[in-house]
Amino acid sequence: MGGEKSWVLMVWDPFEDNGKYPFLSVLRHFEKNDIHVPEVVGLWPQKGWVLLEDLGDLTLERKFWESQDQSNVLPFYEKAIDELIKIHYVASANKSPCTAFENSFDVEKLLWELNYGKSHLLEKMNGIKFSDIENKEIEKVFLDICKILHQQPKYICHRDYHSRNLMLKLDKMRVIDFQDARMGPIHYDLVSLLKDSYIDLDKKYADQLLEYYFDQRKRYSAAPIPRAEFDEVYEIQSIQRCFKACGSFSSFFNTREDKRYLKYIGPTLKRVKKSLSLFPKYKVFFEILEQHDVLNRDYNTL
Repeated sequence: MGGEKSWVLMVWDPFEDNGKYPFLSVLRHFEKNDIHVPEVVGLWPQKGWVLLEDLGDLTLERKFWESQDQSNVLPFYEKAIDELIKIHYVASANKSPCTAFENSFDVEKLLWELNYGKSHLLEKMNGIKFSDIENKEIEKVFLDICKILHQQPKYICHRDYHSRNLMLKLDKMRVIDFQDARMGPIHYDLVSLLKDSYIDLDKKYADQLLEYYFDQRKRYSAAPIPRAEFDEVYEIQSIQRCFKACGSFSSFFNTREDKRYLKYIGPTLKRVKKSLSLFPKYKVFFEILEQHDVLNRDYNTL
């Protein structure tokens, strides 16, 4: 029937609507700062229910794969960058209460993510039993990576800013799955978007979109970002973020035998390998991965 409306019911644990429920706290903060998020239609906190606007099923990922030429999808990626810039600079500058300000990508959290990858991808999926020397070498590399990322200026970071969490409705890019937002380096979200495991964005377009980010951010921030320094940290962030993604894909298989994500491990590991190869100081970790045949394994056959 014409004119029918539909909504999405999010079912969570019971909560109090007191500003501390992360999903609503971040959603309302984003709304205040003109970031396009789903509208909340109704709440039943005692049941843990949140009734949301139905955004449809057109994700940025689907738009990417439906485009015969990647250049055709660039305007939609620019819309995604526009929303990301508002998250990084507008929402971060507005210090009204939000749970995103209470958590951060510090050394401990970044290290947890890397060790999650080590546990699920290397030890459980690949069955590797590292020697004490190897464990110490890996720990040294992980700690160096995390210290460098922790030292970067921190802004509100979505944490999962990839093509499956960006939806198109009425020509607007809408942001979802933002409840884990926290303070972190801008590189984290940019790697999530431009080195997304779910798509294969050509490097020349990814570089073009980075330029777009730097150009558009000037509207909100006059603080200079030395490009050479940014590029170096961006590749270090790529190691951390992509390795963590491989850990997540592995965990889905390890914990519930979900094979749907195995196909993303190989391509994502290639990104880890490429970024690692740029840093001689991380050579020992690169060599450990190669010696244990982690980088070239066909994970689709598991």
